[in-house]
Amino acid sequence: MIELAKEGGLWTVTLNRPDKANSLTPAMLEELAEIAEAGAAAESLRALILTGAGTRVFSAGADLDAARAGLATSPLWERLSGAIAALPCLTIAALNGTLAGGAFGMALACDLRLAVPDARFFYPVAQLGYLPQPSDPGRLAALVGPSRARMILLASQKIAADEALAWGLVDRVAPPEALMAEAHGLAAAALSGDPQVLRGIKAMCSGA
Repeated sequence: MIELAKEGGLWTVTLNRPDKANSLTPAMLEELAEIAEAGAAAESLRALILTGAGTRVFSAGADLDAARAGLATSPLWERLSGAIAALPCLTIAALNGTLAGGAFGMALACDLRLAVPDARFFYPVAQLGYLPQPSDPGRLAALVGPSRARMILLASQKIAADEALAWGLVDRVAPPEALMAEAHGLAAAALSGDPQVLRGIKAMCSGA
C-alpha cells in the first residue's frame, strides 16, 4: 500500500490505497517513517516527492478501524513528520486530492506543497476530540499564521485549494494531469545539484 520508486537521486513515495481514500494504517505509517529515515542516510538522495494514488484524495488520515483502536493518538504520526522534516534533501508533497486529519503532518513537514484544484484541506481534531500531533500546529501557523491555523484546527473549517494557495498552505495549484510534471520540474534543480550544497541550503532556510 506504500510504493517507493527510486530514479537516480529522486525518490517518489505513493500512498496506494485509493479504495479506502488512502487512509493510513499503523503498518503504512511505520513503512513511511522507515523510508524517510532511510532517506536521511542515503547520500545520493536529492529530492523526495510524496503523492497519493487516485484522483480525489491524497489521504483521509487514519484508517477508521485503526483510529478507533488508538491510531489517532499514536506517536507514529510524529515520528513520520519528524523524519520527513529532517530529510536533508528537497521534499515535495504533490497532493493529488483532499488532505485530511493526521495526514496533514507529513504534508506540513515537506518543503513544498502542490495541490490539484479540487483538493480540500481539513483537520477536524476539535470536533473529534483529539489533540493534533505536537509539531503540526507550529508548522501550520508558520505557513498560514496563527489565526488561520485556528480556523483549521479549532473551527475545523474546510479550506479550498484556491484559498489554501492564497494563505500559503500550498505553493502552487496544478491540474491533475500536470501535477507530477510540476513536481518533477521543481525537483530538477536539486537533482542536478550537489547533495552537500543542498544540505547547506536547507539548513540555512531552516535557520540552522
